[in-house]
Amino acid sequence: MKRLLPFFLLFSIYSLSAVAQDAQPRQAAFKKGTYLKVNPSTILNELDIYLEQDISRKLSLELGITGIYTDYPDYVFFKRIDLGREKPGISTEQFVEGRGLGFRVGMKWYLIRQASAFNARGTYFEPVLFYKKVFYPKEEVTLNNTIYKNSGDKSIYGIQFLLGRQITKGKWILDPYLGIGVRSKVYNFVKHSASGANINADHGEVVNVLPSLHLGIKVGLGL
Repeated sequence: MKRLLPFFLLFSIYSLSAVAQDAQPRQAAFKKGTYLKVNPSTILNELDIYLEQDISRKLSLELGITGIYTDYPDYVFFKRIDLGREKPGISTEQFVEGRGLGFRVGMKWYLIRQASAFNARGTYFEPVLFYKKVFYPKEEVTLNNTIYKNSGDKSIYGIQFLLGRQITKGKWILDPYLGIGVRSKVYNFVKHSASGANINADHGEVVNVLPSLHLGIKVGLGL
């Protein structure tokens, strides 16, 4: 009987351990997913499309491409809010017809995530780097009975720090966010003017660096 006592104790400890493990809530298995999203909050002047890829339970990589079909909101901002910035020699018509392309990359770090979630969803912090290029159409001006063409373009470099909460329901995704950032806008332009019989071609560059505030929402589907 004494020889059996150690075996009985070991069996009891093992059984209690197994019961304790079964009593604990089990974490759902992680499944890496891919998600396609658009940003309706920027639809006024551009179309933002995002592709997000889960890397781990806490991290995901988000890549974005932007198609810009008008730069008019930037012109309105220049006209209505004067922060002492130098204004570029680009007309209203050129701003309205501005076309461009942009790229961005962000890394989401999920700070709060439900234990039952099977992928990286919840409250996140995301630093984002982006670049945009806008080309303005050439504008004809007649000076001293001769036609000249004004031209211009804009490069935008920036970084954003976003805080958001990504919510999934089935395949549907809602991703509201807010944040701050800083961006640099570099305008290059050629503007012609007449000085008596002389025609001047002003080759100018204007650089504006400003903080930015971001508030929006992305919607999409799981692929």
